[in-house]
Amino acid sequence: MDARLAELLALLELERLEVNIFRGASHDIGSPQVFGGQVLGQALRAACATVEPSRTSHSLHAYFLQRGDFNAPIVYFVDRSRDGHSFSTRRVTAIQHGAQIFHMSASFQVPQPGVEHQIVMPDVPPPESLPDSAVPPRATLEALPEKMRQFWARARPFEFRMIEPLDLAHPHKAPPRQHIWIRAVDRVPDDDALHRSLLAYVSDFHLLNTATLPHALLFLSGKLILASIDHAMWFHWPLRVDEWFLYAIDSPSASGSRGFSRGAVFTRDGRLVASTAQEGLLRVLETPAS
Repeated sequence: MDARLAELLALLELERLEVNIFRGASHDIGSPQVFGGQVLGQALRAACATVEPSRTSHSLHAYFLQRGDFNAPIVYFVDRSRDGHSFSTRRVTAIQHGAQIFHMSASFQVPQPGVEHQIVMPDVPPPESLPDSAVPPRATLEALPEKMRQFWARARPFEFRMIEPLDLAHPHKAPPRQHIWIRAVDRVPDDDALHRSLLAYVSDFHLLNTATLPHALLFLSGKLILASIDHAMWFHWPLRVDEWFLYAIDSPSASGSRGFSRGAVFTRDGRLVASTAQEGLLRVLETPAS
């Protein structure tokens, strides 16, 4: 297996300390704090470990309370809130250095038939016609500030092919929407719960920065502070993250130093398999941050 993907899968394998208590390692991906997708994925894995395997996750709602330290492990406490006839609910609290850094509610359901409908997948070019945009070209990286360069230069366990490519070194105002083909860089084991946790992990990429596109000139100024506040996700159908899927993101609003984005995840054949929503901090400083 590709080393990048193997490292991520190992990150999602939690150590069970007690019946409802788990510990996960942290990983530095170049961001100033623990990547939010890591905590989402690990928290969902912890919740899944306390639910009957026949029940699959269909939604999660999470809040990021404070920055995580990627130099220290994270402990996850799972509260078995309810096990009903069809649904199970779990509440997960993430602790680091004795303080809560994150909490999440997740719901699980016994698969059941019902009425079906969905929106139509956007008409976009296929991934094979687009260049890999996971790592920007060398000239672009060299033009970025050091902290941004560290983040964007990291090799990822996922491929990204952007329909609307970003010019990170010379940003310009653009409509707040993105369409991105994504897939894991190698084959993932046949475990539906694992694929959902990996989708939760990668769903945190590009959501918040979509809200910055109409304000692109601030992105490199050092005056724009970005941080995820919350993250919600709904799983409509099973999917494989090692097959191409389209992440269609838009940002309907920014106000009150907050930006709101939402995303739709489509399989290659057009099935809507998941939806996301996130609000994040978009705070503009009078002077650049140190």
